[in-house]
Amino acid sequence: MSVIVFIRAIIRLFSPFNIEAKFRGMERMTAIYRLAVTGLAICAMCVCGQAYAAGVVLNGGSLKTIEINPERATGLNKIFVAYDVKGVSAVYRASGNGPVKWYRYSSLGGGYAEEVSGIVCSGQEYTLPQVEPDMGYIVEEGTDRYYFWVVNYIDHRLWLRSLEAAPVQECGITHLLATGEGDPIYYYSINGRRFTLSQDIKLHYNTLEWDSEALDYKQIEKELNIESFSDNIYVSPAALSSTRFKITGDRFLREWNWLQEAESDYVEAYSVEVRTYAEQAPESTDPDYISNVVQGSDDGLGGSAPADITFYSVGTDAVIHHEWQMASDPDFENLINRFNDKDLHYVFRDEGTVYLRYIGSNAEGTCEAYGDTYTVHIGNSILKCPNAFSPGASPGVNDVWKVSYRSLIEFECWIFNRHGKQVFHFSDPSQGWDGRIGGRLAKPGVYYYVIEALGADGKRYKKSGDINIINHRSAQGSGSGGTEDTDPAE
Repeated sequence: MSVIVFIRAIIRLFSPFNIEAKFRGMERMTAIYRLAVTGLAICAMCVCGQAYAAGVVLNGGSLKTIEINPERATGLNKIFVAYDVKGVSAVYRASGNGPVKWYRYSSLGGGYAEEVSGIVCSGQEYTLPQVEPDMGYIVEEGTDRYYFWVVNYIDHRLWLRSLEAAPVQECGITHLLATGEGDPIYYYSINGRRFTLSQDIKLHYNTLEWDSEALDYKQIEKELNIESFSDNIYVSPAALSSTRFKITGDRFLREWNWLQEAESDYVEAYSVEVRTYAEQAPESTDPDYISNVVQGSDDGLGGSAPADITFYSVGTDAVIHHEWQMASDPDFENLINRFNDKDLHYVFRDEGTVYLRYIGSNAEGTCEAYGDTYTVHIGNSILKCPNAFSPGASPGVNDVWKVSYRSLIEFECWIFNRHGKQVFHFSDPSQGWDGRIGGRLAKPGVYYYVIEALGADGKRYKKSGDINIINHRSAQGSGSGGTEDTDPAE
């Protein structure tokens, strides 16, 4: 029989239609008594016999108690943070697995726990009328145990008053001075190990971050989590732009809508950071250009002299002084040159290997940052000359007479016909002769070249030889412009 059925039966018994029945003898009264007893028993089963999930809740207090799931290493089931434990009780809802006992422990751990008296039992609820501040508790039910710690927040309450930069700064760290109050919140595991409960105090500020796609620094907002209040706050890595710092907290006041905050004036950037990159000028900007440089085994910057390379530096706000260093060794013990430029443009003409790096520093010169080290290798000189080509035969295939070379820093080439008349001249070894004289293709035959050149390694070249133009008439179309049948020199 349910509670509702029982109530309905009582109403029917005492309705106007049944008043007279109450006086028909003891049999009727006995029936009513038995019905009432049965109904109350059923009610007790409904209210007190329900199966609670074992656990603890805290009741009372001026503000809502905050529950935290602690680290597993603590062995605790819960941490309860009450603003003020005065008037706060703890209620354990048993699961019916056995007798219930309460214990409390301090920083010594559960091994030194002592039993708690004064527990109030009501059905399956066991209540500790008044919890103690900053104390651990163990509730034992049969073979089961429930562990929790109670924090009295008012003993650690955070107050924030001011925030400013420390008068002396270090490279790589921004040092701030905060005024206020707030002790760290410690709690202890069941084996007596001390843990710090993070108050999640937040520090907001702006800084710079390298953007590898834009090859520049961009400003970003940063948030630093601080575990507990301290007069000295160290921001690492340091803020790289001038910014205000704002501190807010803590997580408990945030949840209780009593947030504390303090903000600094603008703090000038002190620490520095730099990035560098390098670009080597191409041999030619012509998309149809085919390189005639003899490649070596070396990759990266340099290769063939003259190598035209520009080195770029990008620094953060505090970078004032700039220096590029060139050395003959990767440790920069033997400096060849120094350049006080933000960006360095340099043409490498000498054979060998050199190393370059950039150093940026702040106004005082107390903070320095180094860019990447660049290795530039210039190979030894090479000059080789072909003896034949076929201009006009097949565009893009052996239709330009070009030398093969590397690291030539001076170059002059003259081309003559068989009568000794100069028909072409060029001074850039990356260029060549397209086999034209006066805008028209020269007729097949033998021509002559004379070359004078100087290598990056100091080697001088004086070369001369034949150039054979192979018959190209069969490859010509009607729009070729024709072949010079008569040598202009004749």
